[in-house]
Amino acid sequence: MRPLRPPFDDIAAGRPATVGLAGPALLGARLLTKGLAFPADERKAFRLRGLLPDRILRIEEQVELELEHLRRKDDALEQYIGLAALQDRNATLFYRLLAEHLEEFLPVVYTPTVGQACQEFSHILRRTHGTWITPGDLDRIPAILRQGPFEDVRLIVVTDNERILGLGDQGAGGMAIPIGKLALYTAAGGIYPALTLPVSLDVGTDNPMLLADPLYVGHRAPRLRGEAYDALVEAFVRGVDQVWPGCVIQFEDFKQHNALRLLDRYQARVPSFNDDIEGTAAVVVAGVLAGVRATGRSLADARIMLVGAGAAGIGIGRLLRLAMVEVGMTEAEWRDAITLVDSAGLVHEGRADLDPTKSDLASPTVAGGTPDLLQSIVLRRPTILVGTTGVGGTFSKTVIQTLDTVVPAADRPIVLPLSNPTSAAEATPADVIGWTDGRALVATGSPFAAVTHRGRRHEIGQANNVFVFPGVGLGAVVAEANVLTDAMFLRAAHVLADSVTDERLSSGALYPPISMLREVSRRVAIAVAGPGREADVDAAIWWPDYVPYLAARPAERRRAGSA
Repeated sequence: MRPLRPPFDDIAAGRPATVGLAGPALLGARLLTKGLAFPADERKAFRLRGLLPDRILRIEEQVELELEHLRRKDDALEQYIGLAALQDRNATLFYRLLAEHLEEFLPVVYTPTVGQACQEFSHILRRTHGTWITPGDLDRIPAILRQGPFEDVRLIVVTDNERILGLGDQGAGGMAIPIGKLALYTAAGGIYPALTLPVSLDVGTDNPMLLADPLYVGHRAPRLRGEAYDALVEAFVRGVDQVWPGCVIQFEDFKQHNALRLLDRYQARVPSFNDDIEGTAAVVVAGVLAGVRATGRSLADARIMLVGAGAAGIGIGRLLRLAMVEVGMTEAEWRDAITLVDSAGLVHEGRADLDPTKSDLASPTVAGGTPDLLQSIVLRRPTILVGTTGVGGTFSKTVIQTLDTVVPAADRPIVLPLSNPTSAAEATPADVIGWTDGRALVATGSPFAAVTHRGRRHEIGQANNVFVFPGVGLGAVVAEANVLTDAMFLRAAHVLADSVTDERLSSGALYPPISMLREVSRRVAIAVAGPGREADVDAAIWWPDYVPYLAARPAERRRAGSA
């Protein structure tokens, strides 16, 4: 991995850094300021005397003060706004607080609270982040990228805002997703924030509520589609490759058809991936691997039904297929083991309405019409049920109890209602565990509290993509990967599954606790970067802390002062 540009190279490495800003400009530079933590000698050297109260606080004390501010807020959205304000004024302190308190604040900076932030984005926006690209920018994208906040961007999260969580088209509000994901790249993966950039392809919206809002901040037009849309995405990818060759592009929250199509188009051209497809797939495969380990079975014994045939469902099916091939299963065996169900019912070869992505995973033809979900469970007899429908309540009591009856008595049903936010979950853990009298193993996409049934406590692991994408991105950046392969995501899945302890499995949880997130991200990054890169990964992981500052000489100030 090539060095960062000054002064971020020294800051990211924890070394004393030469800084060219002083006075109010330094206090206002969110990546450089220390706030009340500036020591006496730096207050003198950088003309800060009189601009700060007399007291000098350590970063640990600053964290405690910010926790006090946040915990006074009873509303999660208000906590989100408070954290965003902290990120704006002192990024180092923000990332330190988040890294040390991921379990508490992950649900605030990301799902489920970020969904509400997307919906109310125009009304809670205080300061813009990242880069916004509209259809009118088609011919000037490289120039727009160059005028962004950082000169050496190596990882971008980009969205077109059309399929935000389970909420659909959120227009400009979708920008909260790339901002949140990049915060986790840093807090969980250790990527220095000056290497990252959130991008919104603001191509309009078809959400009538947004278009009717007089304060809506986005591009007020019907959503761009067809050749014009493809031309804008192509110009964006070309622009990134021109300005920052080798920059990793993470496509985020694109609607199914575009998500799969763009992934297939660009995956081999530039280092890129779609977290909703490949990240979700890796997390789910990890949960399946941990689940069969918990039940004393193997992947070859599993029968998996994927309910929801959107981008996530297709991605999961593809990676499961690769995992099954890896353990020696034949095509006939994996086709028998993987079942896809969409809104019309069982996806089988006899249906004339299937697109190529569904046909690739279709079950053998079923005579006499298309079975619905319940009939498909009886017919295909799955042991694992995965939901990516975005429709709350899809896994009804009848569905879960029918699944329980087809799973052998010596085994346990595994249920993954993954849709988020919480309101979109296919079922709640309490219901699934109650309906199966405690037999089921459950993991969810959104965080849920533990469930006590007949005196036994069942921990609920969260199948959160945050266990995968920070490590994948870090590993790709360290290795300067030209392509992100399916094999990399399968390695990530194995690492995540292996990170679930036997004790954790015995409690019912199929994923590690969020408190292990930084260590899991490190392990994933090492697996992705490849053999012999462990030291390089460790060297690239930033721990948010202040470093001593040295005042730049006049000739160095432009070089050392950018932030």
